[in-house]
Amino acid sequence: MTTPVSYQRHDDIGVITIDNPPVNALGQAVRQGLMVAVARGNEDSEARVLVLLARGRTFIAGADIREFGKPPQAPILPEVIAAFEASRKPIVAVLHGTALGGGLEVALGCQLRVALPGTRVGLPEVKLGLLPGAGGTQRLPRLTGVEAALDLITSGRFADADEALALGIVDAVVDAEDPLEVGLAAARDVLAGKLTPRVTGELPPPTADPAAIERYRTQLESEVPELYSPFRCVEAVALSSEGSLVDGLRRERELFFACMDSPQRAGLIHAFFAARAPHKVPDTGEAAALTRLALLGTHPLFERLSSKAEQAGIEFTSTPDTNTQACLVAPGAASAYTKSYAKSCAGTCLKIVLLTPEEAQELDAADADLALIQADSSMAELVALRASAEQQQAAANALKALRLPVVVSRHGSLLATLAKAVGDDAANPRTAMEAASLMLAERSWAYRESDIDLLAIEVLGYPRHLGGPHRQASQAVGAERAS
Repeated sequence: MTTPVSYQRHDDIGVITIDNPPVNALGQAVRQGLMVAVARGNEDSEARVLVLLARGRTFIAGADIREFGKPPQAPILPEVIAAFEASRKPIVAVLHGTALGGGLEVALGCQLRVALPGTRVGLPEVKLGLLPGAGGTQRLPRLTGVEAALDLITSGRFADADEALALGIVDAVVDAEDPLEVGLAAARDVLAGKLTPRVTGELPPPTADPAAIERYRTQLESEVPELYSPFRCVEAVALSSEGSLVDGLRRERELFFACMDSPQRAGLIHAFFAARAPHKVPDTGEAAALTRLALLGTHPLFERLSSKAEQAGIEFTSTPDTNTQACLVAPGAASAYTKSYAKSCAGTCLKIVLLTPEEAQELDAADADLALIQADSSMAELVALRASAEQQQAAANALKALRLPVVVSRHGSLLATLAKAVGDDAANPRTAMEAASLMLAERSWAYRESDIDLLAIEVLGYPRHLGGPHRQASQAVGAERAS
């Protein structure tokens, strides 16, 4: 049986390698493998320094999303990090790609961190209604100070390698491409006394910064007063200055579980999963993306799509021919389409009309195979009218390659219906969207009910922490039936 974590010695350097594609997520098998590997490294009498690295395009990108919402399985992450921090031999973590969430917390438990160029680090748990629960709120401030830790943890933003070096999160940025080469070189520098390992948890607590704590609380009260986890993040970081690491970790864990119990955490994770693959049409397999499209008329979206065309391997033209696979038709360009199609396009060429939510109220009258509906936001909806599921998927794949987030639907527009409901009851937009969402689910216009939630959140401003109007409305219906 293969394991996602291996141990191998290179002369007097022990190397722990994670290989858990695609993003080396911290699933149970990885956590167990890390515990075994660090114990083996400490027992290896010929190894003087240990190196932790990951194969593939990234270091540890975070938790395994397949474990979300399930009971924790031993060993839990704080136990893994405690074992790393207690290692009798220094551990050099080599970061590349991303080191996020639990991945960064693992690195903080090592005694030295080096990063490759292009590396990004962060603790984005707040975006899922959580806080870093494996020591991030206690170890990070010992390296960066309180204010920088507050900035990273309450925003969930990523820091690049140079910023991470300036903040003290990493000890060096090495201009190389091979994590193993970098790790072995850093380990040799440790043995030569050129790099000095430090146990993060044994560093002095950061200097208390009550002004920064108050400033961030005030900012959060102004910007996101309805959210729960950002305020718990501030509370946890403040604790890093007040006592021992053990006390801080205990209180951090209590706050983590308080966030886990919050309805906001469930809503934010629902929204997270809703955004995973909304461009996918069920049961269509891996349809090839369209690669030859004609843009007819003028529209601001066309310039944006054209700027991404070369990178996406897609060819645009304003004069379609028999090789053109689809014509994207701007409002007011219907006559240009008719003329071009009649003279130049093959019978398999798709007509995709570009509409606003208001223009999409009467899709039955649209003479098109697909409708691309976009409001004043980056996300669009691609509605199948006459097109087959495979044709819709090919068009959606092209838009995704062009970096346009898209939700697929069928028969009628989810976005237009939600927008009309808001317009009809502007005083109660949330209630209006919730009622409309139930109607949309009954009509089966959405391939996934979570697609309704995603469009409402991303385009119409429905509160993300509630998870979306359909989630809220269906929960209310379920509660009524239960009572």
